[in-house]
This record gives sequence, structure tokens and C-alpha cells, in this order.
Amino acid sequence: MQSGGQRFNLTRLSETDLPLEEPWQDIRGLDVYDITDEQIGSVEDLYIDRETRLARFLVVSAGGFLGIGKKHFLIPIEEVSRDVGEDRVRVTQSREKVLTSPEFDPDIGVPDPDLQRAIEAYYSPG
Repeated sequence: MQSGGQRFNLTRLSETDLPLEEPWQDIRGLDVYDITDEQIGSVEDLYIDRETRLARFLVVSAGGFLGIGKKHFLIPIEEVSRDVGEDRVRVTQSREKVLTSPEFDPDIGVPDPDLQRAIEAYYSPG
């Protein structure tokens, strides 16, 4: 979170031509696994900060069949462990924690500041 409670100036990576400050952060399409190596879903998109060009949230899609019943969740980039592989991303939470987090509708665009705060609070320790 930025100092002073300011929200990030977010945009969806798929909707911008801004280059990421750290190109390795473009992890779209990779499978997402939890802390116990159980698959959660896949990275559908990223929300990046327009000013810093750093990823802030993963948009993870999980469940469903042929796109029907698929759910979407936001995961703060801080929850991604350092061992990003060629085909997978590991998060520092359990699959259950992610799947019970506030659901996100990617069709609404950028998550509003209240949802951003709720997601950050949900994943913050204590």
C-alpha cells in the first residue's frame, strides 16, 4: 500500500501498452499454486500501477468448465513467492484462503479503492 493511504493508479496490463518496470512480472497465463503446491487457477491478467509500472494485483481465474462458472480473485503481488517458474506462480497462501477471498468481477474494470483495501486487509497478517 502506498504511504498516506493513497490508492494505486491502476490499469489492466492487457489494456495498456505501458512496459512493466520489471518485465519478469508479466506472468499472465501461468498456473497459480498455493503454499502446499495445490493448483488454484491461472493468472488471467495483472493490474499495474501506471506511475511505477509495477504489478500490484494478479487477476486469478479458478474453477468452471469451458469458462462457465469460472470465478475471479485478486491477489496482491506481495503474496507471490519469489520462486516464479517458467510455467507456474506460487502464492504464500492456501488454496482455501484464495478461494474464500472477496470475488472480483473483471468486467467492471479497475477495482474500486474499497475493494483494493478489502483485498489488502484480507491478505494482511493479523
